[in-house]
Amino acid sequence: MPYFDMNLDLTWEDQEIKASAHRFAREVMRPIAREVDRMSAQDAVAKDSPLWEFLRKAYALGYHKALFPTELGGLGFTPLQGHILNEEIIWGSLGLSGVLLLASWPFYKVLQAGNQRLIEEFVVPFCRTNKPDITACWAVTEPDRGSDTINVNEPFFSAPGTRGNVQARQDGDEWVINGQKSAWVSCGPIASHCMLNVQTDASKGLAGGAVCILPLDLPGVSRGKALEKVGQRDLPQGELFFNDVQIPNRYMFVREENYSTWVANNLAFGNAAMTLFAIGLARAGFDEAFGYAKERVQGGKVLIDHYFTKIRIARMFGKVEAIRATSRAVWNLAVTVYPPYPEYSYAAKAVCTEMAREVIDEAVQLHGANGLTKEYPVEKFWRDSRALTIEDGENNTLCAMAGHFLKDTYPRADKR
Repeated sequence: MPYFDMNLDLTWEDQEIKASAHRFAREVMRPIAREVDRMSAQDAVAKDSPLWEFLRKAYALGYHKALFPTELGGLGFTPLQGHILNEEIIWGSLGLSGVLLLASWPFYKVLQAGNQRLIEEFVVPFCRTNKPDITACWAVTEPDRGSDTINVNEPFFSAPGTRGNVQARQDGDEWVINGQKSAWVSCGPIASHCMLNVQTDASKGLAGGAVCILPLDLPGVSRGKALEKVGQRDLPQGELFFNDVQIPNRYMFVREENYSTWVANNLAFGNAAMTLFAIGLARAGFDEAFGYAKERVQGGKVLIDHYFTKIRIARMFGKVEAIRATSRAVWNLAVTVYPPYPEYSYAAKAVCTEMAREVIDEAVQLHGANGLTKEYPVEKFWRDSRALTIEDGENNTLCAMAGHFLKDTYPRADKR
């Protein structure tokens, strides 16, 4: 349902973005997400899957390029407008919105890197298309590595001999890539392009890494089956394999000398985005619980008329508003300030996702046994919420990383 926005300075355009995105989330995303959730993982990524119907409609509206500048063909949304848009579509479906966000993320990182040739080769075509023929994924997690692939502050990250699962070696003007990324590559089964973290020098441990962008139709690239999982079933995930895959030297847009810094900065942007997932899902859960409490009769009256139900609803409401306020602030910081301040994103991701899970748990609890059945949306929200505190960095690991930055930087100087 719509909500009152405590930001009293929203423009007419901001309000229109909110209203149109909410209609799209309610009328298009909710039904498709429900259908995809009940399909097998492999059927969900087939060409006749409703997942592609969602992408076609989202691309037709330009949602995939909302944050890209108009001179490249993007919509040129402000950070606030981007947040408003994403909260609404995540309200519609956490999984489907993840597909849409990941479709653009690698191209946005190429844009930030500033290599004009790569921008013309990859970013401009993405911004100019209105069909989901160009989508992307970020392949970082490996079979032997989870959150340690991003924990740049720990000694093991640069320990000599620590070997990654994907290796790249330079061969003249090309790089040759071999190895495997894990089954947790979001959009791996459907993406046309990939932003790929590789290891180029094992003597420097995981710090001896680099990042490239590449089309996934190159010889030597193959994919595993889509992953069957408990939640976020409308966000397809799966393995990627690389067997002597050759890419031009220019595709390697992050090199060893700034790899660790790039990882920390990219994760800051990613964790700011994770707070968007927290607010979208938490609000969806609150809306369902509030609506149910106004209709469900127990003890001779509707739930909302019970004293303790009012208390529970108010606590959920407060958490939703707190998540939104934190998320908007950290999203604006991550999108506006470069290089970003990682500790704000890391800490915000942990706090916002944990509060979101608390809201969803209470939504299920208020539904009673009904909350455990697929007949009610909160059952899917509960399954979807479980990964929030694990994906894009397990929360305890992120807090340790935030603590490292705080030790060295707190309080940061205000440079305005």
